[in-house]
Amino acid sequence: MLQYSLRRLIIGMGMLVALSVLIFLLLRLTPGDPIDAYIDPNLPMSPSDLADLRRSLGLDQPLPVQYLGWLQQALTGNLGYSIKRLDQPVLGLVLSRIGPTVLLMGTALAFAIVAGITCGVIGAVRRNSLADLSLSVVALAGISSPAFLSALIGLYIFSVRLHWMPSGGMLTPGEEFSVGDLLHHLILPAALLSVAQAALIMRYMRASLLEVLNQDYVRTARAKGVREFWVISKHALRNALLPIVTLIGSTIGLAIGGAIFIESVFNWPGMGLLLVDAVQTRDYPVIMGATLVIGTCVIVVNLLTDITYAVVDPRIKVG
Repeated sequence: MLQYSLRRLIIGMGMLVALSVLIFLLLRLTPGDPIDAYIDPNLPMSPSDLADLRRSLGLDQPLPVQYLGWLQQALTGNLGYSIKRLDQPVLGLVLSRIGPTVLLMGTALAFAIVAGITCGVIGAVRRNSLADLSLSVVALAGISSPAFLSALIGLYIFSVRLHWMPSGGMLTPGEEFSVGDLLHHLILPAALLSVAQAALIMRYMRASLLEVLNQDYVRTARAKGVREFWVISKHALRNALLPIVTLIGSTIGLAIGGAIFIESVFNWPGMGLLLVDAVQTRDYPVIMGATLVIGTCVIVVNLLTDITYAVVDPRIKVG
């Protein structure tokens, strides 16, 4: 297990380095000069001032030297300073936004797991019934709908038309903090973020359970007179859940991509909204820092998923 975990860790670190290189190059290839983000249009600067500013920021160095300098600082925990936020440390900005994003994604993941597994079991047990066909149509719509479209439709229906849920924010402005108020703001964006994940889990759960139900040991249990409820819950469901463990870990990246749109639509003060604001203002240090932290979280989750799957199914460790 230790050798397997170390191998996965090395692969994850390599992916993280590759991600940072890719983002660094993409930012440098975007139209315009990176130094433009540091210039105040109300304060004219001479060519010599621009050259001094470029030299002080290290932008006069070759790209490999710039990247290695940034990487060296990042390894010590220094992700630089924001350009548009009064020189606030990027690490502080990112850490202040992680909590709301983890809360949103954790709630959405809980919704997706409960709804996806439940609907998948219903679809498999009642195969080709009206309930199964209806759930399959809903799952297909959920998988096919982009996150921003689900967010806009949900916002229009539940906030604009029905007035059941707040239209944005994490808390009601001007009111004291309360768990009830937080949950009132959290339910709708979390539910909408969970749509695609729940649909995927439902489809995989249905297919996996149908395969398990055709195994000999399940037929043997039924032949012995074991009640159908115990056949499903005790014999079939446990083995059918194995592929779902990997699926849940792999959908974390999907959830992060959806969270960016959900947080933008609902003005949720998390990492997604921070990253969107940074892109719009060309705040390069914040983009690099936020991307690095998000990539680290995704890789760590995938690593834990692989280890968990190897614990559940020891055959994985030999691969």
